[in-house]
Amino acid sequence: MDDAENTLVGHLEALRWTLLRIIFAVALLYPIAFFLSPHAINLLVRWSFPPEVGRLYYFAPMEVFWVQLKMALMLALALSYPWDVLQIWRFLRPALYKEERRMLGGWIVFASVLFFGGMAFCVALILPLLMRFSGGFATPELQPILGLANFLNLAGWLMLAFGAMFQTPILVLLAVQFGVISADSLRRKRPYVMTVILFAAAVLTPPDVVSQVMLAIPSWLLFELGLILAKQMEKKRNEQT
Repeated sequence: MDDAENTLVGHLEALRWTLLRIIFAVALLYPIAFFLSPHAINLLVRWSFPPEVGRLYYFAPMEVFWVQLKMALMLALALSYPWDVLQIWRFLRPALYKEERRMLGGWIVFASVLFFGGMAFCVALILPLLMRFSGGFATPELQPILGLANFLNLAGWLMLAFGAMFQTPILVLLAVQFGVISADSLRRKRPYVMTVILFAAAVLTPPDVVSQVMLAIPSWLLFELGLILAKQMEKKRNEQT
């Protein structure tokens, strides 16, 4: 019992130091991120806003300052991400076998690429398209007055939504890897999966058809990619057995 308690205490202590190193890295990078946040905000606004939408406004004296603080936190988390993943990897590594380490490392890299790829896809294509769609409602009698905080909250939520939905191949591979369902069974259930994707896209995006469709289509394509990879994984596993 003492050995078990000592082991548990040791693991909790290692977890505590892992979290402290992650928090320290974010705190260390935060001043740099705060310096970069106005430039990031201006770049995002210039990229996303067509002329017909007009300018962004702020409606409270400290609104821009609080927006910069939030943007700085997101930038600090993004800048510290490689270090944070390394710390988590070091914490988990002693408990894993060699094959499990290799597999977990691959999962982490694949999931990270998909997540940041989803965010980049959102910034590059979806936000400008959504703003142009919004600007299309403007008339000489009806002009938009958009707030900075509302726009950045929308942008942040959409980037997280696209990053999360781009994890679809990971979910497919994990389900097949752990025997929850086979690739062939999942292929036969494609209509149900598509319904779930459409529902998730409707929940995670604003109530407009453009953003919902633009989230659902790449999610479905990534689901198909997951099926292909899962089938290859099953074939390789059968050959080994």
